[in-house]
Amino acid sequence: MAAIGFELLARDARTRARLGRLVTSRGVIETPVFMPVATQAVVKTMLPDEVWQLGARMVLANTYHLYLRPGADAIARAGGLHRFMAWPGAILTDSGGYQVFSLARLCRVSDEGVLFRSHIDGSEHFLTPEKVVALQEALGSDIAMVLDECAPYPCGYEEARRAAERTLVWAERSVRCHRRPDQALFGIVQGGVYRDLRTTHARELVALDFPGYAVGGLSVGEPKELMYEILDVVEPLLPEEKPRYLMGVGSPDCLVEGVARGIDMFDCVLPTRMARHGTVFTRRGPLAVRNAACAEDFRPLDPECDCYVCRRFTRAYVRHLLKAGEISGVRLTTWHNLHFVLSLMREIRASIAAGTFELLRRDFSRHYERGSWSAGGE
Repeated sequence: MAAIGFELLARDARTRARLGRLVTSRGVIETPVFMPVATQAVVKTMLPDEVWQLGARMVLANTYHLYLRPGADAIARAGGLHRFMAWPGAILTDSGGYQVFSLARLCRVSDEGVLFRSHIDGSEHFLTPEKVVALQEALGSDIAMVLDECAPYPCGYEEARRAAERTLVWAERSVRCHRRPDQALFGIVQGGVYRDLRTTHARELVALDFPGYAVGGLSVGEPKELMYEILDVVEPLLPEEKPRYLMGVGSPDCLVEGVARGIDMFDCVLPTRMARHGTVFTRRGPLAVRNAACAEDFRPLDPECDCYVCRRFTRAYVRHLLKAGEISGVRLTTWHNLHFVLSLMREIRASIAAGTFELLRRDFSRHYERGSWSAGGE
């Protein structure tokens, strides 16, 4: 039996949006899906039951961070990552390839692997594609990612080419050493913002016959329109019968546009990170709750939202908690942002099933792209 199964249920007639079912040993995940990020085996400020209550059925954890603390062996002895973090749903583990990019000052990359210094204590470690696969097998995630090299933006053609070629070699090595039958291993398409590199890399990865494919190296500073152009190039090259995953994208407008371009899976720290900085998503654009304009604004965070936070509390109250340094303030903004994104994905799925996705897309963009709330106004 395959570690995962994927079934396409419907396609939108006017875009490339797809409705599907991702089947894992821990349940069925309806796609398109957004995966909240649980980098260190927790969605920041939230309990697992709360994340489940909000509708999440799959979360993302990070191999690099869990390798450093508390260690993959310790998690394996606890019974695996699901039991360790008391999460009943599915888990996808990132390989740590993004940390090669984001912590570049601490890393030295070679064809063999990545030598890096821990951002925690400065200790030196060497990660190879084989070790990264072994770590994820020990963690016991449902979906594991190959080690990849994410080229920065902007970067020259040769730098992007070398990163894509190295990622392909690492993918081949990962396939050869992956042994865990109840875990699916996904490949990652790289190539920067260069269409020919993306095309070549996608075709070479497809030849390796992964059960799913991710598009990496986007949302790293490039304009959104450029990201959409790259998706338009890559998506037609990926097998229709397998899930497509856009890594590190979670802005509501990008979720809608990613779905329109045939993406099935998304993850991003943006909803929880923005929440910790006092900014929430609304149908009319982001709202900075910390701003003085909210000090005596007794409306919900988003008048069009039916989440627990918007039913019970006002902008003024949430702002007060944030300004006072109360952890409850961050919990409330995080709760709202996760509800917003997960509810948006439910609406997207329903619209694809009903054949009205393009209507949802136009309506959402028309309102959201007006920008942030004006001071105190709608």
